[in-house]
Amino acid sequence: QVQLVESGGGLVQAGGSLRLSCAASGRISSINVMGWYRQAPEKQRELVATITSGGRTDYADSVKGRFTISRDNAKNAAYLQMNSLKPEDTAVYYCNAEIRRWDTWITGSYWGQGTQVTVSS
Repeated sequence: QVQLVESGGGLVQAGGSLRLSCAASGRISSINVMGWYRQAPEKQRELVATITSGGRTDYADSVKGRFTISRDNAKNAAYLQMNSLKPEDTAVYYCNAEIRRWDTWITGSYWGQGTQVTVSS
C-alpha cells in the first residue's frame, strides 16, 4: 500500500504565508512527479504546481512568483511554500504523486486526503 499525508494548512490573513508538507510512505520503489492541486468550493480541482524527481518545476499562472514547490527525495516528501496569500487561494490543497510500487512494479497516481487553506481578507 501507499499513503500520502498532507499537513500545514490553516487560517491566515491576506499577505501571509503557509508551508504545506506532503509525506509519502508505504511500498514505494520510486516517485516520479509530485504535485499540489487545489479545489475551492463549487470549483473543479486545479493544478497548482508540480516537481519532477530531477527538480524540474511547473506552476499555474495564478501562483507564479508567490508559491514555491520543492521536494526531498530521500524523505519521499514534497513541500509548497505559499507567500503573499490571497483570499482566492482559499481551497482544499491535495498532494499527488506518481509512485512505482516495489511489490507490483506498477506506477500509479496517488492522492492525499487534503488540507484546508483559508485566507481571510
